[in-house]
Amino acid sequence: MAALSIHERKRLRQIGHALNPVVMLGGQGLTESVIEETNRALNDHELIKVKIAGEDREARTAAISEIAQVTGAEVVQTIGKIALLYKKAAKQNPKLSNLVRHANLSN
Repeated sequence: MAALSIHERKRLRQIGHALNPVVMLGGQGLTESVIEETNRALNDHELIKVKIAGEDREARTAAISEIAQVTGAEVVQTIGKIALLYKKAAKQNPKLSNLVRHANLSN
């Protein structure tokens, strides 16, 4: 996946501000079911927030990197325990895609 430009990142962060986390990474870590749910959410919504539990900053950073690598997503932003992930859908669903639903924020 090509790196996002500064303008694209800014637009995605603006849209992501209004979103709530849809995937929670708990004490079990990055399990197969978490990966499946993240992939499903990325295919449906394209832009999602993931919340990572735990106090160890390095472990959270490693988990975010691993989940982005496994799903093929781009990490747009990380603030504390929340990561904003983006992956362009093969076929965009206007009813589910956060990019379409929040397109009015990009202007």
